[in-house]
Amino acid sequence: MKILRAANWRPVLALIVLSAIWGYNWIMMKVAVKYAAPFDFAAIRTVLGALSLFIVIALYKRIRWPDCAGQTALLGVLQTTGFFGFSMWALEAGGAGKTAALVYTMPFWVLVFAWPLLKERVRGIQWPAIVLAFVGLMFVLEPWRLQSNLSSKLLAVMAGISWALSVIVAKTLRRKSSLDLLSLTAWQMLFGALPFFAIVALAPSQPIHWQSEFIVALFYNVIPANAVAWVLWLYILGRLPAGLASLGLLGAPVIGVLSAWIQLDEQPGVAELWGMACIALGLLLLSVQGWIRLKFNNGLAVNAE
Repeated sequence: MKILRAANWRPVLALIVLSAIWGYNWIMMKVAVKYAAPFDFAAIRTVLGALSLFIVIALYKRIRWPDCAGQTALLGVLQTTGFFGFSMWALEAGGAGKTAALVYTMPFWVLVFAWPLLKERVRGIQWPAIVLAFVGLMFVLEPWRLQSNLSSKLLAVMAGISWALSVIVAKTLRRKSSLDLLSLTAWQMLFGALPFFAIVALAPSQPIHWQSEFIVALFYNVIPANAVAWVLWLYILGRLPAGLASLGLLGAPVIGVLSAWIQLDEQPGVAELWGMACIALGLLLLSVQGWIRLKFNNGLAVNAE
């Protein structure tokens, strides 16, 4: 019974940890673009993140070329190049909190794509949770005020769309065969880094300023927010429905907005605060649904014994 309960709550715990890591990382990335061009930083952090994973793989097993190389490369382009590249580009001109909120339109794009492509239908209490989350994001995004920093906001939404498509590809890959999460994460990261180097070569920028603040931001991005986080994300996708997993990450932009308020003095307005409250309530509904499902599954397991 205890083992079953722990097994059911592991992906939920991973989701909470991942939300905290990625939520605060918007502050670290905003700090980084003060010292480096967005694609320069993206290239460095992605390659170092992939290298750290390959070192771990080499310590425990032999490094192998991925079986589904084409789909792994596609995953890398969407999950690493698109998601991270558009995010960094958006941060160059936009605030960390606002960019975080816009990127996290991702769960709604996942719901749009997962229904026809993965046959994952939205059911029950998920509907009011989605409505609350959507209303909350609208308050945070304030689309009626898009006249300011429009390009930055559009880039952030494009990052969310690219991330959502990578969710679909990752779920498809895991359904086809049993994949090693560490190897998949490392290879997709390496494939996703290659376009960054092409961009840097074609559009050179100012030299990187290697200040201590930048080094701390780079370390945070390479280890917790890159290598560790993508392993957690792929682990979660393998054990939770894509839509539910994505909606569970809506806590990250709230952390991003609050962290930007405290550390970067990006004070959210009244609408943004109402939005975060709606998102929190939506997450609470999803948590209640998960608790009910867990109790039901545990009850079935006990009866089966």
